[in-house]
Amino acid sequence: MQRKALEKLMTWKASPGRKPLLVKGARQVGKTWLLKEFGKTAFRNTVYIDFYNNERARRLFEGDLDPRRIIEEMQFLSGETITGETLIIFDEIQECGRALNSLKYFYQDAPEYHVAAAGSYLGIALHPNDSFPVGKTDGITLYPRPSPNFWMP
Repeated sequence: MQRKALEKLMTWKASPGRKPLLVKGARQVGKTWLLKEFGKTAFRNTVYIDFYNNERARRLFEGDLDPRRIIEEMQFLSGETITGETLIIFDEIQECGRALNSLKYFYQDAPEYHVAAAGSYLGIALHPNDSFPVGKTDGITLYPRPSPNFWMP
């Protein structure tokens, strides 16, 4: 399954009409691991932003959602230069509704960047005042593997 998911990510990377990627799935199915592994194997560098317990990261999205401003501030926060050979990972994106909303602006205004987001419960409205970027993202869903003790009649 990991190899198949990585192949899908490689196809996404090479796509000329690439949109920001949402990796969805239940907790603990490997979303973060998959994106970090993808960053290590397919990109020059990776910038990882975790919104779960990082107020500074969430504040990046308090102003306008201009991708160029966000990239500039992410470079300062991460200490990394972000180019077209950088994978930008927004982890636990459900914790920052404005970051989720920003994906449509990355698609429209800065398609040269490779932006991938991971989150659990993305189908549930956790931030009622923020909108979901319908039609502006690509996506894959990861599912838990049945345990070896799983039995089905």
